Amino acid sequence: MPEPASLWEQGDLLGVVPSAAPAQSGTPEASTSKRHRPNPAPGEVAASRKTPAPQAPINAAAASTVVALPQSPGLPQSPGLPQPQTISLPSFANPAPRGLPACPERLLIVDTETTGLSPAKGRCIEVGAVLFHVPSRAVLSQVSFLLPCSTNPAERVNGIAAEVTRLDQPREQSMACLEAMASAAEVLVAHNAAFDRQWFGRGELPDLDRPWLCSMEDIRWPAERHLRATPSVRDLALAYGVPVWAAHRALTDCIYIAQVFEREEQLETLLLQALLPRKLYRACLPYDQRHLAKEAGFRWNEAVQGAWSKRLTEDERDLLPFEVLPAEPEQSAN
Repeated sequence: MPEPASLWEQGDLLGVVPSAAPAQSGTPEASTSKRHRPNPAPGEVAASRKTPAPQAPINAAAASTVVALPQSPGLPQSPGLPQPQTISLPSFANPAPRGLPACPERLLIVDTETTGLSPAKGRCIEVGAVLFHVPSRAVLSQVSFLLPCSTNPAERVNGIAAEVTRLDQPREQSMACLEAMASAAEVLVAHNAAFDRQWFGRGELPDLDRPWLCSMEDIRWPAERHLRATPSVRDLALAYGVPVWAAHRALTDCIYIAQVFEREEQLETLLLQALLPRKLYRACLPYDQRHLAKEAGFRWNEAVQGAWSKRLTEDERDLLPFEVLPAEPEQSAN
């Protein structure tokens, strides 16, 4: 059963009535203490119960304004008081402050397993995806499927034999499920998103037309978790008490991220901060101070060849203890 609506939601009107003036303290009745007053005779008590005490006149100058609800129908109005005056109430149809981005409610957590580090030297052989609902911290749907390959030089890393990828499976249906899940999500999440996103829109994989968020670089995990600037999936899971039973399978890594999201109470705040606009910068440091860039989460020779680089907001850039310069547009991972 839904809860009853409040008076503000029902649009009830309030009345403004003046309160009675306080009694004068200079009269003998007011100055006589209660314990020194003589006990009334029985007849006086009976008379006082039958005869109402006369009302003191209202002193308009000393009256204070109070807000009172209008009297219910059928009840007698108080004599001598003005009728309640209606006042208009403000509307609270959209109480959220303007100009603030809304936190995404549905995330599609994506991971891939490949035979190489780039589409030029390998191909994607597995996709895993989990549709995650942020407000309820719940997994809504998940899918995982293999893509066929002739050989897998990375089998020692991901444990996927090439002959297994060629076995019959409902690949087309799984691909359609992936696209439907992506359409239901507002943001795509991947751990090291720059790597995973490069495989979509190539070969059999569809182009997922959604903003990407990197759980390794974009999310600033709470300091009390004692994580490095760019944690691995394993380190992130262990920091949140998530058991790690396997690694380097697409759906398994997606489940780890989903379970970390389930345990993070400030997830909405972390997501909003992670979605702030960022630009790619390269660190300007001598060789003997390269450890400063690494400790700050900069990565060597990835987005910018031959340099330490990282995507930063303007505030994050200004807090760095060393100088950075914007990377060239053609070098950006975006």
